[in-house]
Amino acid sequence: MAKIFPHRPILSPANLMTYKRETYTVWMKSLVCHTNGCTVFDSNGDIVYRVENYDTKCSNEVYLMDLRGRVLVTILRRKRLLVFERWYGYRWNIRNVNKQKPWFGVKKSCSICMGNFSCEISVGFDRFWIVKLSQKAAFRIVDYEGDVVAEVKKKQSLAGNGFGDDVLSLIVEPHIDHSLIMAIITVYGLINRKM
Repeated sequence: MAKIFPHRPILSPANLMTYKRETYTVWMKSLVCHTNGCTVFDSNGDIVYRVENYDTKCSNEVYLMDLRGRVLVTILRRKRLLVFERWYGYRWNIRNVNKQKPWFGVKKSCSICMGNFSCEISVGFDRFWIVKLSQKAAFRIVDYEGDVVAEVKKKQSLAGNGFGDDVLSLIVEPHIDHSLIMAIITVYGLINRKM
């Protein structure tokens, strides 16, 4: 039986940012029975992140956690009017979450105006965009200069066989916060009703 993760060890689960490219496996299944979410494995096959959506699919409040269940980011959806919704991520510190000032915000882009850009992400003064790719479930996160900071696509074995629509490969470029990338991927999954 094929494994869903590469054989070479690359990342320690404690690192949120590294100096080299990292590869993860994203399994669009929750570890908790009867809930929605996803589980993220590093290249050793160890669980690094969990996303739990305890209420229902496409909930208004979702949690990005580490392996031990410690909340790293709370993601909240805010609706404006009937069709405009924005997602905000709040980073947790040791004591609690600061819900006064979001760490990042995501808004869905108009597909007619923005072409392949499906979401705009604001992190302080930095801007990122999600770019849809032609392959199903594949997309990139690019910075304001158009440089790719992360890419998601369907995972394949070394023989080229796919693992199904719910197993994805995530490549994160150096010098970017991995928890930020996972939070953005979580929001994109919620927007597309995958979680």
